[in-house]
Amino acid sequence: MKKQLHKGLKSFLAVGVAAGLILGAASLAAAGGPIKIRFSHVVAPTTPKGRAADMFARLANERLKGKVEVQVFPNSQLYTDKKVLDALSSGSVEMAAPSTAKFTSWVPQLQLFDLPFMFKNRKVLYQTMDGEVGKKMFKLLGKKNMLGLAMWDNGFKQIGNNIREIRKPEDLAGIKFRIMSSKVLEAQFKIVGANPQVMPFSEVYSALEQGVIDGQENTWSNIYSKKFNEVQKYITETNHGYLGYLVVTNAQFWNHLPTDVRTELENIMKEVTAWIRENAYKINQDMKQKVIEAGKTKVTVLTEAEKEAFRKAFKPVQAQFRDVIGGEFIDAVNALNAKN
Repeated sequence: MKKQLHKGLKSFLAVGVAAGLILGAASLAAAGGPIKIRFSHVVAPTTPKGRAADMFARLANERLKGKVEVQVFPNSQLYTDKKVLDALSSGSVEMAAPSTAKFTSWVPQLQLFDLPFMFKNRKVLYQTMDGEVGKKMFKLLGKKNMLGLAMWDNGFKQIGNNIREIRKPEDLAGIKFRIMSSKVLEAQFKIVGANPQVMPFSEVYSALEQGVIDGQENTWSNIYSKKFNEVQKYITETNHGYLGYLVVTNAQFWNHLPTDVRTELENIMKEVTAWIRENAYKINQDMKQKVIEAGKTKVTVLTEAEKEAFRKAFKPVQAQFRDVIGGEFIDAVNALNAKN
């Protein structure tokens, strides 16, 4: 009896939240007030995602003036990536753009984007996002009452630490690395004898400074904007893994927006997504140069032979997660890699 009552209460609350989201958008539109859209993310405004979020807000507020008001909350001002998905479901925020790794407990197939050296280049990456693989991933999100609006780019990750210069996989052994919550990323470091530790992005700088962790993996834009280069002695340009984001919203909220508002917001999202694809690489290269010019960390660039050693070391991770992610997805990307 208690179980049935508990189950009924959960269902009632879920319906109540959904109804609140729908009525909130509808009532504001009917009353003539702007529909407020809170957009939460964890990175700095100067990063590719930060700039894209601000661009989306600016264009939406200009083109839908009086109808929509988009507010962006960067740097984990509202929520960490771990908590924002629950906030999205409850209606505490309307939009978010967590890294793909944050969705893996909801949609484990998205771990495809965490696999080391999965994508030969950005062309393969974009073909994956825009093709059947990306479409199927978005459909899987729909089962969780989330609506995928776009996939936003950051770039490929580098490895930084305070213990030693990294030139070969064996150099990673014994080093404590911060990772996002991802079984793939955990396996990636364990396979080379390193010690991965899950930690919120907002805590990484202080953890490096205090020696709680020895290192981290991230893109050049995140490294420089969060000043990780100031608390790391070594950074090796490995480009071993991809860091991208899923822009998501609550499905009920989005689908019950006025048609003209929803259509314009979707057009703006396409425009911003095209912009970030054109500019993310340049932003990261600019930030890399700033890290080098700052002179506070030694930047190591690997030879092709050294890169190949890392590819071979991380290769078994693909097979380890084949059944969880889905062989069809991994095979589809590898087919694109072969063509490009």
